[in-house]
Amino acid sequence: MAALPPLPPVAYRYSVGSVTVTALPDGTRTIPLPDGFVRNQPQAAVKAALRAAFLPDDQLTIYFNPLLLEIAGRRVLIDTGFGPQAEPSTMGRLHHTLESVGVAAATINTVVISHFHLDHINGLLAADGTPAFPNAQVLVPEREWDFWLDEGAASRAPDAQKPAFANARRVFAAVESHVNRYDWDQEVLPGLTAIGTPGHTPGHTSFMLTSGADRLFIQSDLTNTPYLFVRNPGWHAMFDMDPDLAEASRRRMLEIVAAERLLVAGFHFPFPGAAHLEKDGDGYRFVPVPWVQARG
Repeated sequence: MAALPPLPPVAYRYSVGSVTVTALPDGTRTIPLPDGFVRNQPQAAVKAALRAAFLPDDQLTIYFNPLLLEIAGRRVLIDTGFGPQAEPSTMGRLHHTLESVGVAAATINTVVISHFHLDHINGLLAADGTPAFPNAQVLVPEREWDFWLDEGAASRAPDAQKPAFANARRVFAAVESHVNRYDWDQEVLPGLTAIGTPGHTPGHTSFMLTSGADRLFIQSDLTNTPYLFVRNPGWHAMFDMDPDLAEASRRRMLEIVAAERLLVAGFHFPFPGAAHLEKDGDGYRFVPVPWVQARG
């Protein structure tokens, strides 16, 4: 049987008050389950959690979901994905997805970055190394900028982290004239407030979007795969730079999200990345939103 052609890009649009939110998949990556993916649990426990979620216990599929917000006539992109990738990559699809929903990169007014890992910042650049969003102001967390652009921190970093420092310098050298920095607890745009959730990185930032009576908690990378780290907030992902601090941030915010029954958007949640979280013992139950046609 001939291989099926790849599916076209898709997006999912919903409303938070007067703000239109569009989840724009940058793609997925499926990998064998790494040893030590959860640092503080045996591999058998991780496999059991995957099976409990009706998932294969020998692999992981990780999702990448930037968001487009339309706020008072402005187009605001939160995080940018991997950027252009060589075909047939399953990642780096953001610009194809934008084109598929009729949004030109030049019409993006603002890009808000949550933290400086490459799957969030590399899409700031086009394939030729020029700014991918030429008319956009780029808003970045002050604490991330101070850490990743500090040569002293780069020189002291373990070898495994040095490529991330070099990548941040490469990306922001090309867009620095567009960059403004923001601090936590600041309303970075009308209705969009930055919330400090450090641990994944030193300046990792989540956001609360408020419009009228509606709120959306944009958690960024507060958790990775929800069936592991929402269900078990005390589990430590291999990507978290300070696992104990990441756990504290995660527990603090997930408790609020569940208690207040907030809608939450997760960059690494299965597409379209929107869900509710219900308290369940020491963890939380991940309840994806139903797929419904947006009105208007």
